[in-house]
Amino acid sequence: MKKRRPAARKRSTKRAGPTRTMLAAMAALALEARERAHAPYSRFRVGAALKTRTGEIVTGCNIENASYGLTMCAERVAVFKAVSEGLEDFDAVTVVADSKRLTPPCGPCRQILWEYCGDILVHMVDTKGRARTMRLSELLPMPFDDSCL
Repeated sequence: MKKRRPAARKRSTKRAGPTRTMLAAMAALALEARERAHAPYSRFRVGAALKTRTGEIVTGCNIENASYGLTMCAERVAVFKAVSEGLEDFDAVTVVADSKRLTPPCGPCRQILWEYCGDILVHMVDTKGRARTMRLSELLPMPFDDSCL
């Protein structure tokens, strides 16, 4: 009699992400970072918190420049700080802003997040506590990456 192999387990395509408690902690850190924003022109202050899978969190805030084009968004500040410190393997970013609707990362930030973080969770929070979490692939369905080169 021929022995049958047990059926292979299907791997989940969904990656485990941060817990609600962790997202709340990230939101608190991003809110704190938002207070350090330098936004004298737009007065639109944004804070971000970027988390590695090992639990390290790096924050960023938007930093405006009179030439506008040289302004750095909070998300990019967090990514560049993390990368410059040798961190990698990120699983979530939280963005906090005070606006009528939740504020997702802008187009250039989505591209930078994709390049350095891949399809991470994007947790958007306002100063009233409303929140929504999406995958970056939902916000950037056709990223330009090394597969295009």
